[in-house]
Amino acid sequence: MLKSLFSGVSGLQSHQVAMDVESNNIANVNTTGFKYSRANFSDLLAQTKGIGTAPQGKLGGKNPVQVGLGSTASSTTRIFSQGSIQNSGKNTDVAIQGDGFFIISPDAGTTYKYTRAGDFKFDAAGNFVDNNGFIAQGWVRDPDTGKVDATAPIQSINIAPGLTTPAQATQNIVLKANLNSGPTVKSYSHAYEIKADATDANDSNGNKVDSGDLGFMFNANGEAFSLKQNQGIKISYDGGSTYKSYEYNGNKSADHNFTTLKDLRDAIKQDASAVSDTVKVSVDNTGRIVIDNSATKDAGSADLDIKVEADTDDETENTKFTDSIRALESVLPAGDAGSQAYSQDINAATHSSSIDVFDSLGTKHTVRTAFRKVSASKWDEVISVPDPGTINTTDPKNEKKGSITFTNEGALSTNSLTNISFTAHNGSKENQTIHLDFGTPNKFDGMTSFDSASATSGISQDGYTGGDLTGIRIDQSGTLVGSFSNGHSFGLAQIAMAKFTNNEGLSSEGGNVYNQTANSGDPIIGTAATAGRGFIQSSALEASNVDLSRALTQLIIIQRGFQANGKTITTSDQLLQTLIGLKQ
Repeated sequence: MLKSLFSGVSGLQSHQVAMDVESNNIANVNTTGFKYSRANFSDLLAQTKGIGTAPQGKLGGKNPVQVGLGSTASSTTRIFSQGSIQNSGKNTDVAIQGDGFFIISPDAGTTYKYTRAGDFKFDAAGNFVDNNGFIAQGWVRDPDTGKVDATAPIQSINIAPGLTTPAQATQNIVLKANLNSGPTVKSYSHAYEIKADATDANDSNGNKVDSGDLGFMFNANGEAFSLKQNQGIKISYDGGSTYKSYEYNGNKSADHNFTTLKDLRDAIKQDASAVSDTVKVSVDNTGRIVIDNSATKDAGSADLDIKVEADTDDETENTKFTDSIRALESVLPAGDAGSQAYSQDINAATHSSSIDVFDSLGTKHTVRTAFRKVSASKWDEVISVPDPGTINTTDPKNEKKGSITFTNEGALSTNSLTNISFTAHNGSKENQTIHLDFGTPNKFDGMTSFDSASATSGISQDGYTGGDLTGIRIDQSGTLVGSFSNGHSFGLAQIAMAKFTNNEGLSSEGGNVYNQTANSGDPIIGTAATAGRGFIQSSALEASNVDLSRALTQLIIIQRGFQANGKTITTSDQLLQTLIGLKQ
């Protein structure tokens, strides 16, 4: 009879533990990162009144006769199901979606604790702390390499208040562009270079005539001449008493042959001078051939009657080229102030791009890349910087020349300028090496030359000026990305995460903090979203996983169980009273 009383009492005690557990769950329904628990019941050792026996002969076996002695709350289980993710609007709040824990330390990394509550903030010293003041652990940017090394040992995350970043001198320029290989272009410049050359002193404005292949130049409408060998022109000069006709083409057996505009200019100059010794032939600053017979007359000067026709002995007429030169046809009286004849513009396909780079002081300078087509697959290139900057040891010191060639498929073949040595002459570091990345040879990852408009699709560089920290955001890998007043952003630190073999083996010490135990296993530390660890969502917190509907239903079940066990005690008491009454 007394055993039933003790069984009832054990039932009351067990359900009281269950009530305590469920009450704690409900109390933490709004606790960030809280994981609810459940009480697990088990029966107590039973009293055996008769043992079980095996069947014997014709007599069947008997089951054991046992009377239970009640129940106990043998354990509690913490349920680590995912809580809902709620946006918080605070950029240093972080939530874990998936398995894992944030690592925090109360003693600068000597000991570690673990939490799912990502309500972090920066204290006055720049420590990244939770609401207990425990410092989040992770990896901090190495000031020498500028990288966050997630393979190094973890440490307390600290970002100094008022952080600034020094200027970084540009080390690389990456250019992706297409240079038009087609017969029609929209981007071109006149066929001369604006640099004085003593050997071409007769050129107007002291300009040097371009040395590119005239067959790959363009008329005033941007249409390629596309000259073939033996295509050319015939020019005659009537000096009044003698008629002379000259032939200009690419055939070496002809009177004259030319490849460049300079070749053609020189040949015309030679032949026109044979008629009028005061004539001047040049290329002006719009790329036109100019025949000038306005000089004061002398004994050898004569009027010029210029006639131009196509050379069609071996090839069909190249009308674009003939029409451009035919504009020279005119009568030029010797010594007349208006005695000048002009061809049409002769242009070269061009393309240019500019980008700002930075020196070691963070001062900005413009680097310009200019390309001019000189043959079927070759373009001249000029890299230049504004004065007083220098990138060359010879004049002009602010520019450097090279060439770039392409394969017959339009891929980059060679680039003679792979770097420049830049000195700004403003107190910054001298001979700053800047690598020019125009792509990989025989690939299409940089400069190309297709039959499409010349255009720059991408240009970038890796330098920047100094700046002050203006804000911090956290990405899905847990990296704290700093934004600076210079417009540059980079990782300042990365939050570490720990994963355990048995999350339920962790012990809670309050304050949303767990401790490692012998049954949880050792923490496996790494970055978010790797090796089974969940990813991090910033500006959000993980809500408690307590389900109120489940918890309230559980309260009803616990209440009924408690009441039923209480009834067991009162019923046993009534039976005892009846037993005592028998004596009376």
